[in-house]
Amino acid sequence: MPKSILDKNFCLPDTMRSEMRRQFGILYPGNGKKTIKKILNDIGSPANIITIGDISTFNVLQCSTIPDISIIDEKTHRKPADSNIIKGIRHSTFKMMYVNNPSGCVTSELVQAISQAISINEPVQIMVNGEEDLAALPAIVLAPISSVVIYGLPNEGAIVVTVTHDIKDMICDMMDRMKCE
Repeated sequence: MPKSILDKNFCLPDTMRSEMRRQFGILYPGNGKKTIKKILNDIGSPANIITIGDISTFNVLQCSTIPDISIIDEKTHRKPADSNIIKGIRHSTFKMMYVNNPSGCVTSELVQAISQAISINEPVQIMVNGEEDLAALPAIVLAPISSVVIYGLPNEGAIVVTVTHDIKDMICDMMDRMKCE
């Protein structure tokens, strides 16, 4: 199943925007270290921890946990992130990868980078030139079962998706409908 998303580009049609606002995991209200500590306590020992977004990555690192994969774009709420956030999301153990990914899309370049990052046995940070908002979709599809994907829900908290066969199937079905014109 995951191979079916490799070498494809995906574009979010306007008709799916409300569907994308739906939560695919558990919402942990709040922000910062307190929320992330609760998440890290609740998730136990997943196959991988994947963070999407600068704030999610920053908060996980602030809790002395290095995500297996973090996907960032140095922006929060579509504006440049504060310098303390940018400095805080860097970690010397990350192998860096760089990709282009425009707003409202998932490029094959991003999908390939996530696929490669999953196969590397060291922490990887994928720096996106553009936007990483939809990166959770291919991360969920490509991650091993029992991995956890953490991403922010602006002004509400963090969403935690535990990867299962059912959630992979649901996300694959969504991505199949994300055709680029």
